[in-house]
Amino acid sequence: MNYKDQIISLREAASLINSGGDLTTVLRHLLQVACRQAGWTMGSIMSIDAAHGYAHVMLRHDPTLLQRVLKDRWELATSPSLIALKRNEPVYIRDARVSEEFPGYRKEAFERDYRTVLVMPMQCADADGRPMVLNVVSREIVDVSDDDLAFLGMIVHLGAIAIEKQHRLRAERLAGERLQTVLHAHTSLLQDVLAGGSIPTLATTIGDLLANPVIVVDFNANLLIGGKSPDPAHFTDDTWHNATATSLNRQLMKSAREAVDNPRAEPQTLFLDDGTRRFHLSVRIEPLSVDGEAVGALFIFPTAQAFSDLDLLLLDSAKFALSVQMMRSFIRFRFETRTLTELFMELVEHRWRDASDLLQRSQRLGLNLTSPSQMIVVDFPEQTRTLAGKSADLHHTVLRLVQQNTAHASVVSIADGLVCLVPFEAGKGQERTAKLMRRIAEELKRHLEEEPIVVVGNRCVTLTDYPENWDRCWRTINIARAFGRRGVLSGQDFGPLPMFVAAADVGEVKGFVEESIGAIVAHDRTHETPYLETLSAFLKEGCRSQACADAMGLHVTTLRYRLSRIHDLFGVEVDTPDRRFAVELAIRLHSVIDSHSPRQN
Repeated sequence: MNYKDQIISLREAASLINSGGDLTTVLRHLLQVACRQAGWTMGSIMSIDAAHGYAHVMLRHDPTLLQRVLKDRWELATSPSLIALKRNEPVYIRDARVSEEFPGYRKEAFERDYRTVLVMPMQCADADGRPMVLNVVSREIVDVSDDDLAFLGMIVHLGAIAIEKQHRLRAERLAGERLQTVLHAHTSLLQDVLAGGSIPTLATTIGDLLANPVIVVDFNANLLIGGKSPDPAHFTDDTWHNATATSLNRQLMKSAREAVDNPRAEPQTLFLDDGTRRFHLSVRIEPLSVDGEAVGALFIFPTAQAFSDLDLLLLDSAKFALSVQMMRSFIRFRFETRTLTELFMELVEHRWRDASDLLQRSQRLGLNLTSPSQMIVVDFPEQTRTLAGKSADLHHTVLRLVQQNTAHASVVSIADGLVCLVPFEAGKGQERTAKLMRRIAEELKRHLEEEPIVVVGNRCVTLTDYPENWDRCWRTINIARAFGRRGVLSGQDFGPLPMFVAAADVGEVKGFVEESIGAIVAHDRTHETPYLETLSAFLKEGCRSQACADAMGLHVTTLRYRLSRIHDLFGVEVDTPDRRFAVELAIRLHSVIDSHSPRQN
């Protein structure tokens, strides 16, 4: 063995690797060096596909002059390559012709006329991630020395360096191409936005750019756009798109709103039901916001491949493009609702002077004030009046409901809720209006998790009818607020006394009740005495002792004793008509306030 020639050959191989030459050329050169400088006749480099049970010949050095078809795939069961990889050490077959352990080599040893075989692991993998080995053979029986193994080990090491360098160059090239793709996508998305494209078109573009299936949710337009199927085993792209528009729409919308209210950086699990089965999907939900208010959300369903930095950059571009596009509809919605709200408040507060001017402005904004109409007022629950990200969504939800009931309807946003103006229908038409009110209350309860107050006014024919009905509706709402009532309500649900309480100052009414009978109520509550019940029954029977005793099932002496105690303890007098009226009114008002006050759990 000529050590000088070996070192020169290794230096040439290192120079070839350093120059960044073609990988096949580098490996072929290394094979030639291994065979010529170490006394081997021929050799090959193989990749090991353990999953499928084969060893594949990647490159071969065979200086024989015979042209013949050679075997390029070996079953691992007949190859020493897998043993070399498992043990991470060379496998030496001194004479393949007599080896019983590897019958495949024994057969080929006779066919190709060789004897000794040496297989060395290369500590690297091919482009598909399969480990590699170096295989050299000799026509003569060769005793392999430590020097031979050291030299071949250097060959293997240089080969691993060449392959790893090629992998890095390939990864850098792919990363550069991916970066160019992301930059181009970013530019393309901005161009689409600046060109005034629609949200569905932009959502389709984003779905094509991202490797992950996505869903785009636009709260302003109450729109949900599904892309590629995240569950191909159960949904095709078409069936998934249809499901997101129908059976899964409400569930996905609810998940989007919850994600906006409680943002999470990590993926979450969606539990869904499409009517035929229940299933769950992992998803990452990114809120989309404009001016601090959520306007939508982007669902990203994970794939087997993790998000890279470039994927995150592309995702940021997609979120930015969607937010900019939604900002237009958000601003338009804000302008339209604010303008419509201002006009409506001008109408119900009777701040207009020129009726024709008001009618013209209302017509331009789609508000019909020339035909008989009816006002449905919706008051949101107090704890949900700060509706970050939900105002447009609720507006569109109610508008969709009223337009399903009648084509000629408008929805106006107000400070604490909404107002629906629908055409007035007499007779059975009022049943449809009542049904619409119940549907509004049920649908908003799903969004707000608590029922709103929904009331309806009388028929509005002239402009002056609107302020009167507005005051009547809010009088009922104030009564409901005071007594903790929610849902679909009317003035008849409360009776005359609550209307009286609402018309007066509630604080003063409660003060009058407390001053008149507050001490009796407190004493009964503390000592479980029946004094208020007795006084109420006595007044109801016209202050007749025997009639009152009979009605209460008491002896008249017992009744008189109770009345005497009431007078002694509380100083209550009912000896004149005025005093009797005051006490009876206080008892009735107490009954109204107490029955409608929210109970503590």
